Amino acid sequence: MTLKYKINELFETIQGEGAFTGQPSIFIRLQGCPVACSWCDTKHTWDINLEDEIKSAAMLSKTQESQTWSALSVSDIIAVFKEQGFQAKHVVITGGEPAMVDLIPLCLALEQAGFSCQLETSGTFELHVSENCWVTVSPKVNMKGGYKILNSAMIRANEIKHPVATEQHVDDLKALLQEHNIVNTQVYLQPISQKERATALAIKTCIENNWRLSVQVHKYLGIE
Repeated sequence: MTLKYKINELFETIQGEGAFTGQPSIFIRLQGCPVACSWCDTKHTWDINLEDEIKSAAMLSKTQESQTWSALSVSDIIAVFKEQGFQAKHVVITGGEPAMVDLIPLCLALEQAGFSCQLETSGTFELHVSENCWVTVSPKVNMKGGYKILNSAMIRANEIKHPVATEQHVDDLKALLQEHNIVNTQVYLQPISQKERATALAIKTCIENNWRLSVQVHKYLGIE
């Protein structure tokens, strides 16, 4: 049986977060996430309902957020890239929680077709990606879903991008880095919802710890 991925959105834009900020990118947003972050800005990707499956043309032409999704194979996805005339050569696989599924076939096919791959994950599921895939772990600590951050995900991370709004979030991150013995991985702090106090805290903490700031540039620019 051909492996198919449940895709909520597939679009081309500019990456607005982390190490690849400013990079033209194709986003593949997968459906499904049980982590349940209270501040999540893609809650429409949480549930997988069979009655929400739509054709790929309808998924690509969506004008507003919805929990509808399309099931596409690896070859279907690459065909969409060509049909849409996408120019970007960097692909961001996000969600939802994309690490819930085996992404190795997708990563390898994209790399063979000349694309670079990036995974955005909460670090709560085992990672099944290619060796060359850039892994961004945005660790979600003590979320409603009750999932723990996996050591295997933290060790595999090429960057750690942590959402912050309070000192407790900073303390949680420091404890996590110590628990998993993370020393040299680049850390980004991302203010939750671009709130003024969260941004000020993130700036202060980045300076104190020689970390970097991620400010969700796409939201400031008003793009997807």
